[in-house]
Amino acid sequence: MNTILRWKWPITIGLLVITVVLFLIAPNLTKQAEKAGSFQLSEDASSQQAAQMLEDAGESDQTISVVVELDQALTDDNRNQLSTMADEITALGDTVTSVLNPVESDELESQLVSENKKTVLIPITVDGTDEEVNQIAEDIRTTIIPSDMTAYVTGLSIINSDVNKSSQEGLKRTEIITVVLIFGLLLAVFRSIVTPFVPLVAVGITYLLSQSLVAFFIDWFGFPVSNYTQIFLVAILFGIGTDYCILLLSRYKEELSAGHEVQQAIVNTYKTAGRTLLISGVAVFIGFFAIGFAEFPIFKSAVAVAVGIAVLLLVLFTVVPVLMLVLKEKLFWPSKKSASHKDSKLWAWMSKLSVNLPVVSILVVAFITVPLLLTYDNSLSFNTVDEIGDDYESVKGLRAIEDGFGKGDSLPVQVIIKSDEKLATEEMIPYVERLSQRFEQIEGVEKIRTVTRPTGEIIEDLYVDKQLGLLADGLTDARDGLSEISKGLTQIQSGLAGAGSSGGLGEVATSIGQLNEQLALTTQGLQQTGNVQQTVGALTAISGQLDQIQQGLASAGGDGAGMSQLTEGLAASNEGLTKITDGLTEVSDMMNKMSESDSVRETGLFIPAGTLENKEFAPVLERYTFADGNGIKMEVVLSDDPYSPEAIDTVHRLKEAVESEVKGTPFEDADIAFGGISSVNSDLADISSSDFSNTVIIMLISLFVVLAIMFRSMIMPLFMIGSLLLTYFTSIAIAELIFENILGFDGISWAVPFFGFVMLVALGVDYSIFLLDRFREEAECGVSVREAMRVSMTKMGTVIITAAIILAGTFGAMMPSGVLSLMQIASIVVIGLLLYGLIVLPLLIPAITVSFDRGVWWPFGMKKKK
Repeated sequence: MNTILRWKWPITIGLLVITVVLFLIAPNLTKQAEKAGSFQLSEDASSQQAAQMLEDAGESDQTISVVVELDQALTDDNRNQLSTMADEITALGDTVTSVLNPVESDELESQLVSENKKTVLIPITVDGTDEEVNQIAEDIRTTIIPSDMTAYVTGLSIINSDVNKSSQEGLKRTEIITVVLIFGLLLAVFRSIVTPFVPLVAVGITYLLSQSLVAFFIDWFGFPVSNYTQIFLVAILFGIGTDYCILLLSRYKEELSAGHEVQQAIVNTYKTAGRTLLISGVAVFIGFFAIGFAEFPIFKSAVAVAVGIAVLLLVLFTVVPVLMLVLKEKLFWPSKKSASHKDSKLWAWMSKLSVNLPVVSILVVAFITVPLLLTYDNSLSFNTVDEIGDDYESVKGLRAIEDGFGKGDSLPVQVIIKSDEKLATEEMIPYVERLSQRFEQIEGVEKIRTVTRPTGEIIEDLYVDKQLGLLADGLTDARDGLSEISKGLTQIQSGLAGAGSSGGLGEVATSIGQLNEQLALTTQGLQQTGNVQQTVGALTAISGQLDQIQQGLASAGGDGAGMSQLTEGLAASNEGLTKITDGLTEVSDMMNKMSESDSVRETGLFIPAGTLENKEFAPVLERYTFADGNGIKMEVVLSDDPYSPEAIDTVHRLKEAVESEVKGTPFEDADIAFGGISSVNSDLADISSSDFSNTVIIMLISLFVVLAIMFRSMIMPLFMIGSLLLTYFTSIAIAELIFENILGFDGISWAVPFFGFVMLVALGVDYSIFLLDRFREEAECGVSVREAMRVSMTKMGTVIITAAIILAGTFGAMMPSGVLSLMQIASIVVIGLLLYGLIVLPLLIPAITVSFDRGVWWPFGMKKKK
């Protein structure tokens, strides 16, 4: 420390210059966070695989919607206005690839206009980045939607953009509130105008330098970043930096009060409080550094705080002692005394219970915490919309869709099937319907839209039983037609008989009679056996004989007009017979294909040849196939809110159904992935849960090793970490009661438990270090364990309570941010810090410590002062 004080000006000026230069040239951390996005799932996640499949096929277009709310049921004037809007949106540019006019046809109107005819959707497909999508949305708002119309533009990209905006606005509010709050608290604690500027200057330099370094690391090394990065840097650096400054300034004041001159007081301060600060800083650094082992980028983004802690320690050991040396006693002007170093009457009183009656003290803590722990059920919410509330237009649009069409219709689950072979074929598509039928049986599924059911209802004509019914009707028609032909031949036979027997007409009449008998037998056989192939053969033979009779009759001569009429009748009968034969041939071919088709046996569906080439089927193929027919899209509309925990459970059931249903089918080797917000949330639930567990284990083990080395004990780290775990679970139980049971949210936001745990444990460990390091210092003087703990509590109580209040205040500054997850994290940390500082730390830690007595330093033993 003497060396630092000797070279104070070069060190301080150099650090300031580096801070200013890096701040001016560093990339914009805010824009880096926006670019990184909200979720940042790995490529292995199903939702990302679905997006990648579509992107590789050139199908990565995004869909947004204009949601129109009408005061009354849809009118012709409304229809004209909506058509005009659809045309104007189409004309916005090449970025808009398609616009569905909701009133263009009855089919579209049935899908895009609500049942009460008051809510209308105009779906818009946009080929572009999230930034371009949001620009199109802004253009629609400002130039196309009439001022007298209630309409909103919404979509997943727009909602995510609003979440980012809300986060950045919340960050700005948090920064201002934090600085004002800290200044006010320090002013109250030290009763000095000068003292608050020391922490603010130190933390200000730290924040600017840390932010610049993190921004460079993001560009250079792909450092993780998210919307949480800057906010956590602000809250933690200002909070913990102020705490550390209070620790240093309090001890510095004690040293000055003891009569030491300024430089010696500074040296003594850093030998004692500086050591405590270093242990605390290293513990916090390790805690946040361990987050780097997480796989989920959003979780890893908090590792930036470790950079901030390292910079903070550098500043506290360079700039702060220089300020102490320069300001001397004026650092506390105009106050002659400082409340921060006074003995704590509260903790002195609490020590009578925890030190003298440890078992009672432990029972008191259990009485307070256990009932709260029993209420905790780990209810998590994945509702991004709750993050920003209903004031944003994108959310209003989503709510309007939910009210008009149902919650599931707003954001369906996409099932993406991709293969190296063509899937859009008559043989393959029935397996899509087989999946649809399986999905229909799953709880939470309302309907499915895909190739076989474009409007959500199955195309009945694709079912074999329906087709067999149509074939049966066709055979009935064929039999009726044969009966009519038989009647006609009977009339011709009668006509020939009436014309006399000259010229062989009698023989012709006899031949027709014989053929008519054959026709009757054939018709009877078709009716009895249904043997279409045999019938076709017989009819072909009869037709050939009729053709010969017709030629013979034409050459027989006779009454010109009468014979001509009989000849024409015979030709018409033969033509009718040929048509029936052709129709029965088609039936026979179709039945043969049915009998040979694997898909018919396995799915009960049959798509006749040529169906997919039909013009009426083209829009269906365009919407639900991709990659030149090698890919199929399915939309699963859920009965629950797409953001709800129930929707996540439904997606899990869909995945399990696909896994079992495709076995032994042509889809077994296909790539199948799930897209949509419910699928994204399903992936988030799986990844965040496993990552949380793994990272927590790494973090706790790292803390244990550091604390064991620092305190030369394996007992102290155990109950220090255990007390923090107790505090965390009690705090999150209270937060769950507030946000779920009182405020009515689905639960705690999915990222909150992770960040709440990391913040509370990494920061709360400081206070146990403050207390137990002072306890170590007192015990080394040879006093009893009980006396050492009693003195430590009396001396450190005010410092710890003040530090906890200030740190809680900096996190409390997140509350006005308006971002739900930040408010919940702040609630957990604030509740936890106050619970730890006022109950757990003064009652539980001393009680356990004195219960172990000298064994608390097991297995290394206490190091005595020389």
